[in-house]
Amino acid sequence: MKFVSLFSAIVLYAICCGQLIRAQPVACKDRKIPQLVDIYRQSGINFVHTSAPEKKYIVESMSGGVLLIDYDRDGSLDIYFTNAPTVDMALKNEKSKSKLYRNNGDATFIDVTDKAGVGYPGFAMGGAVADFNNDGFPDMYITCLGGNVLYKNNGDGTFSDVTKQAGVADGRWSAGAAFGDYDADGFLDLAVANYVDFKLNDLPGFGLLPTCKFRGVDVQCGPRGLKGAGDSVFRNNGNETFTDVTRQLGIDDPSGFYGMQPVFADFGNSGKQDIYIANDSTPNFFYKNLGKGKFQEIGLISGTGVNGDGSEQGSMGVAVGDYLHSGHFAIFVTNFADEYNTLYRNDGNYDFSDVSFLAKVGQVSRPFVGWGTGFFDLDNDTWLDLFVVNGHVYPQMEQTFAGAKYKQGKLLSINQGDGTFCDATELGGPTLTELRVSRGAAFGDLDNDGQIDIVVEDLDSSPMILKNQGNKANHWLTLELAAKHGNPLAIGARIKVTTGTVVQTEEIRSGGSYLSQNDLRVHFGLGKAVKADEIEIRWNSGRVEKIKNVATDKFYAILEGEGLVPFEKIRPKLKKS
Repeated sequence: MKFVSLFSAIVLYAICCGQLIRAQPVACKDRKIPQLVDIYRQSGINFVHTSAPEKKYIVESMSGGVLLIDYDRDGSLDIYFTNAPTVDMALKNEKSKSKLYRNNGDATFIDVTDKAGVGYPGFAMGGAVADFNNDGFPDMYITCLGGNVLYKNNGDGTFSDVTKQAGVADGRWSAGAAFGDYDADGFLDLAVANYVDFKLNDLPGFGLLPTCKFRGVDVQCGPRGLKGAGDSVFRNNGNETFTDVTRQLGIDDPSGFYGMQPVFADFGNSGKQDIYIANDSTPNFFYKNLGKGKFQEIGLISGTGVNGDGSEQGSMGVAVGDYLHSGHFAIFVTNFADEYNTLYRNDGNYDFSDVSFLAKVGQVSRPFVGWGTGFFDLDNDTWLDLFVVNGHVYPQMEQTFAGAKYKQGKLLSINQGDGTFCDATELGGPTLTELRVSRGAAFGDLDNDGQIDIVVEDLDSSPMILKNQGNKANHWLTLELAAKHGNPLAIGARIKVTTGTVVQTEEIRSGGSYLSQNDLRVHFGLGKAVKADEIEIRWNSGRVEKIKNVATDKFYAILEGEGLVPFEKIRPKLKKS
């Protein structure tokens, strides 16, 4: 009996405390971690997001997306920061200015907002970048409260608001957006995640309802207790207009989940673009593309609708990447405090497993409210690392709870090449532990030195421009693709790079992270390899193209059907305004 009792006690302990046993994060040891240094002060950028200190309304906590876009096609990434007024300002018809900064080619920037005509899209949240009319110039879709904006790139350094003509305003409170060609007709369609039914003329009372309290403290209301807004999908008609096909596709979200960020990706390696949507406080959606204009929602079936414990989470941002070199894209979702960020391993055939704790990225995230995120190769060792920006939504919590933090640091997790990550946050530079209220994060090579940098938009302060010092001993490739058939920026194209026995797989995507846009160029860290044995591209047209023996540490232009070409052949020239 004593043996049985002891065995029962052990079993009970394992059940109750197993999460804690398996959850312990591992600090990186004996590894040289490249430093991420904030160069904001030297960058020439002068931007501060408008802030309501008390955040009495949920809409004041959710803005802050950042878009990387080479709008003038000069080969250097420009930056667009979204901005939003406070509710009090909006009620007085006062505006906040979003800003576009042109890259001088060396990660210093100049404000071109007024010339470009993109300063006032409205109560802006975030957006996505794509060439919606196939003219070779990237356009911007900006999500807002009360009506989104499609900025058409005129190819002369200016943009035009073509929302009304295009028919993509939506009109609700939109959060994230993404472009992808779901019907493979050569024109990019648009998915929009809408959050809650929030009206400035019918404001929810601060702290009045049970759902407007956090641990007994009066806070902003929502999302629970508020009505969900439903999502949208717009099919591109190929003539600079779109048709709302949301209900036709069965993606209208009739239950009113709280949509945050959609992504298009080919998760099944089928040649068709699926749609994944992170939802706050409700199960996530996974729409499997069946072809011929049909989708099947398989969130729960696939294992990505809830976490491994069967619980819905407060999901915010989404990253997609092949962190295992398996040829299958995993999904990483950032979540609310006291939950954990969820890593869904793609086991093939639309079957995913929650490996957050097995991969050692779960427990370390529990104290934080996660937002922008991305898979990226910090040190160019061929293995995708993970980065997350954090910040709470309730400023009031610091006044009540000892040790509680409204401002929070970031998380940097280094891929150890065995399915696990180690925590390198304290080793990646002091900027990572600096307390901020961060939202959007976008990843791209700002100074074209072969190291991926990160732009972070903060809600209550100026942004961070995190320069990656890199690991100069490792090699890399960056590819800029241009399609002859379908969208010229090749969004949706799938790329495989082989070096020896290592095969890396990536895809060109519009939108992602949290309300943000990464570099549309595709970057591969190659470790010690001095050449890429093969680059294989599956274009949206279905054509598969292979390029052999490509030298490292260079940027390459690839034109569908022609292989490596000069950049002038794929970039349209800027017209005189």
